[in-house]
Amino acid sequence: MRPLTLAVRPTLALVSAPLKAKGLAARALSRTAARHQSSTESMLQSIYGGTPASQPQDALGNLSKSMVFDSFNKRSTDMGVLMGKPQPVKEDSFEPYHLHIFSHKHNTHVTFTLPNKNAVLSMSCGNVGFKKCRRGTFDAAYSLAKYALERLVYMGYTTKINRVELSLRGFGQGRDAAIKALMSPEGAFLRDKIVRVTDSTRVKYAGTRSPARKRL
Repeated sequence: MRPLTLAVRPTLALVSAPLKAKGLAARALSRTAARHQSSTESMLQSIYGGTPASQPQDALGNLSKSMVFDSFNKRSTDMGVLMGKPQPVKEDSFEPYHLHIFSHKHNTHVTFTLPNKNAVLSMSCGNVGFKKCRRGTFDAAYSLAKYALERLVYMGYTTKINRVELSLRGFGQGRDAAIKALMSPEGAFLRDKIVRVTDSTRVKYAGTRSPARKRL
């Protein structure tokens, strides 16, 4: 059996020799790569200074934590214009909301419009239960104005409105009644935000001859 063992041992040595050579070559390559990486990092550190940033293991998981996404998530509403931060543009920043009150001797109309002149609320005394000749009275106009203000509160415009323009038209009893309603507790949220009061009553100039006055 001795000759057999002598024949097997050189075979194992011949098989293991290439494997050892491959392992040594792999170790040498890994050491060379590590040295190259360390030399590159040291060179960058000497140029830019500071410590090199570590690469995240999960790039997709840490993407939301990056500085780019943090800059998008930050809000600049609490910073002023002097700090160089943009301010949110409000709907009535350039043009205020409009409250139109048209009153004549037969009826009173209340219309509330957005800054772009789109009507949000438009009512008359007939919408609050007054019929025929009672629509031109002071009580009817006062009830209409109070109901219109309550509707604006219900629609959530107490927080949206910052500037309002009050436009008066006509000289009926509803003119004074609407102003009284604005001075009441129901109009407290709106009267402090009125920035302009205008009178858009039509004034006749020249034109055709007026009809004769009715004789009593």
